[in-house]
Amino acid sequence: MTSTFSSADALLAAAGRELGTTDWLEITQERVNQFADATGDHQWIHVDPERAKDGPFGGCIAHGYLTLSLANFFLPQLIHIDNMKMGVNVGADRVRFPAPVRVGARIRGRGEILKVEAVGEAVQSTVRVSIEIEGETRPGCVIDTISRYTFHSAAEAIS
Repeated sequence: MTSTFSSADALLAAAGRELGTTDWLEITQERVNQFADATGDHQWIHVDPERAKDGPFGGCIAHGYLTLSLANFFLPQLIHIDNMKMGVNVGADRVRFPAPVRVGARIRGRGEILKVEAVGEAVQSTVRVSIEIEGETRPGCVIDTISRYTFHSAAEAIS
């Protein structure tokens, strides 16, 4: 379920709030191959199912950076900023890859608002997205995303 924030004050008050989980997404070989084509990373553990069967993971795994990039897919399912004038991705504080994501696995995002602060007229939030793997105890990726939002004023919202 998506948490919606309509004002700077509402977002500022949300520090420490759990955002819940997203829908599941299956990691397909096609998605992994498309990512390999986009990045030029065609390492056999990602794109060669026959060879990967005998590799350390028993099959192909998603690129770590593919898993990381899916945080951007999951974020809008976790948090929605209403009444926004502009939002920008500022970056990330930490990224970790605790477990491999095997092709065929289902993953989802779990969110938590770690920190929120005023930055000039904007509000900056740090949201931890843990990319969980169905049936596994460790996530495939944990990223602390940083976003900055500017809200419409009450006068702008009326007009």
